[in-house]
Amino acid sequence: MAPSPSAANPADLTATELLHLYARRALSPVAVTQAVIARAEAAEPRLHALYAFVPETALAAARASEARWMRGEALPLDGVPVTIKENIATKGVPMPLGTAARDDAPPSPADAPATARLREDGAVIVAHTTMPDYGMLSSGLSSFHPLTRNPWDLAKGPGGSSAGSGAAAAAGYGPLHLGTDIGGSVRLPAAWCGVVGHKPSYGRVPLDPPYYGRCAGPLTRTVADAALMMRTVSRPDERDPTALPPADLPWLDLDGLAVRGLRLGLVMEAGAGLPLDPGHRTVIEAAARLLAEAGAVIEPVGPLLTPGMLDGLDLFWRQRASLDIEALDEARRARVLPFIRDWAAGGRDVSGAMVFHGMSQMAAMRDAALTAIRPFDFLIGPVSPNPPFPAEHASPTNDPARAMAHIAYTVPFNMSEQPAIAVPAGFTPDGLPVGLQIAGRRFDDVGVLRLARAFERIRPALRPWPVVG
Repeated sequence: MAPSPSAANPADLTATELLHLYARRALSPVAVTQAVIARAEAAEPRLHALYAFVPETALAAARASEARWMRGEALPLDGVPVTIKENIATKGVPMPLGTAARDDAPPSPADAPATARLREDGAVIVAHTTMPDYGMLSSGLSSFHPLTRNPWDLAKGPGGSSAGSGAAAAAGYGPLHLGTDIGGSVRLPAAWCGVVGHKPSYGRVPLDPPYYGRCAGPLTRTVADAALMMRTVSRPDERDPTALPPADLPWLDLDGLAVRGLRLGLVMEAGAGLPLDPGHRTVIEAAARLLAEAGAVIEPVGPLLTPGMLDGLDLFWRQRASLDIEALDEARRARVLPFIRDWAAGGRDVSGAMVFHGMSQMAAMRDAALTAIRPFDFLIGPVSPNPPFPAEHASPTNDPARAMAHIAYTVPFNMSEQPAIAVPAGFTPDGLPVGLQIAGRRFDDVGVLRLARAFERIRPALRPWPVVG
């Protein structure tokens, strides 16, 4: 079971619990927002998870929500605090994309699709959350934002690129947090911060603009809250030409899956990148045993990737980043995080044939992931090969030449457009969180959430949430 929330602090209540309490008039959205603001103000001097944190704006939204509840006109997420990753547009808020090269970014002219849906459903936007330069690191290191740290150990990073989202969720800055994921950027910080992180099927949550493999999804403390958030942010928006057709999915029906008889493929070796840490291996093997004891049929699956696939994708992303950075004037280029400049330089002078080969690795990853899941209902395995790493490092290797060595378990499911979730599974011997990844067939977001919920119920009790401040 999940850790029990602190009854003394509304900031620790789940969104599901808050909505029940609001409906009974047992708790006010204003009181909850005040608790979240107080939690953030106490922790932010050390954690640095937030951007564009304006408490007065959040309190005004909470007062409007309270009035709707009193009139009997409550909306689906009315009064529930939420944070939104900095690269998801909110009208009136600048979007620097984590880099000092855009420190004069103008206010966004309109809400992004997910932001619009959250606002329409009455969620209280407390703040935005930090990210590294251009979202191209799995860390909280940024040339624009202060260094974001991991609530479980402030010497460690939270992961990224949804760095602030993962840190805010673990630290209890309210229940709902929205991130983005193109290679693991929701699932990695979720795993390293000990929270749930759902990467939806590609196109399930409309984006503006969309891009290959990129998804927006929730980071929460419980699977039920992730499903609740998905019900809202998955509603259609015509600005995304790649979005899936509108679908009325049973997001909140999380008990409709029996573990007994499920066919689960266990992916323990990624085939590329860093080797699996022994502490992670122990936790994931224990999680697989729990599912087997619950009646699942588990079979080993070979590596999904080859080193060539990961290297090719890395080259393609370097070339894309190089084009963006080279388009800046000299002064702006100098403001980009040096690690990112060094990494992108590897894509500066590549041939068209090399770029085409690199891009083709997205299709190779897609085919490998879809082939792997074909005999199974779901694939399970690690989210990351390594535990949280020093906060000051740009990546687990801290080496631009091996910047993507840690994403081999997560990135295949971006390229294959499959839903995948990180759910807390246990802890390393040092007390740092370890996440279990569950990937489903294309478009089976509800199934992934249901299996994650089933695992959430059978895993051993987790440690109490960290307190920062």
